[in-house]
Amino acid sequence: MLMGVAIGTTVTLLLRRGPRGHRPGGTLVRAAGKGAVSAGRYSAQGARWAADRGSELWDRVPREQIAEEVGDYLSSARTTINNAVSDELRDLRKSIRRQRKRIGI
Repeated sequence: MLMGVAIGTTVTLLLRRGPRGHRPGGTLVRAAGKGAVSAGRYSAQGARWAADRGSELWDRVPREQIAEEVGDYLSSARTTINNAVSDELRDLRKSIRRQRKRIGI
């Protein structure tokens, strides 16, 4: 509820008309627009830079080494999971045997 009050108050202050008839939020909107324009310009420059140097950088990535390490991690994880599942299954079977003995089945 407190969050709703805070949001409502903020919206009211941004959308109300000031003493000279203009909206105080207009300044914020204009500033945000200018920021968006400059961000677009810089992002375009960054995209050009990445396009110019992308293939050069991609050639420097050790793809085979990465694939080998990820494969090793997956193999290790698979082995660990299999061991954990088999241990749990063995414990479950022991528990079932104990319960059967206890109730006389």
